[in-house]
Amino acid sequence: MKKTYLLLTIIGTILPNIFVVFESLKSGNYLLYAKPLNTFHGMFANNISSAFITDLLFIVVLFLIWSYRESKKNGIKNIFLIWLYTFAFGIAGGLPLFLYFREKIKHTPHKRSQ
Repeated sequence: MKKTYLLLTIIGTILPNIFVVFESLKSGNYLLYAKPLNTFHGMFANNISSAFITDLLFIVVLFLIWSYRESKKNGIKNIFLIWLYTFAFGIAGGLPLFLYFREKIKHTPHKRSQ
């Protein structure tokens, strides 16, 4: 599963960020962070986008809570780096990246903290 999670990390990072690159080049709102008000207004531009972003933000908060607990349970260090990756490139890449590290630590029991 490690290879699968790594592949999903790559795919989950590239696919959504294709649109981020297009928007960055078009508007100058690089990584959607350069102009946060424009990003916010775009996220909540209509009811459809508002529904999707609300769902996404809820999942990200849930991921932060769950990954923190899982990282403590499985001895995964530096969880904040995975969170930074998630905030920079999205949950579609951050979640499989976390699952990759969780799977990796499961197969190296001597590194796991009890």
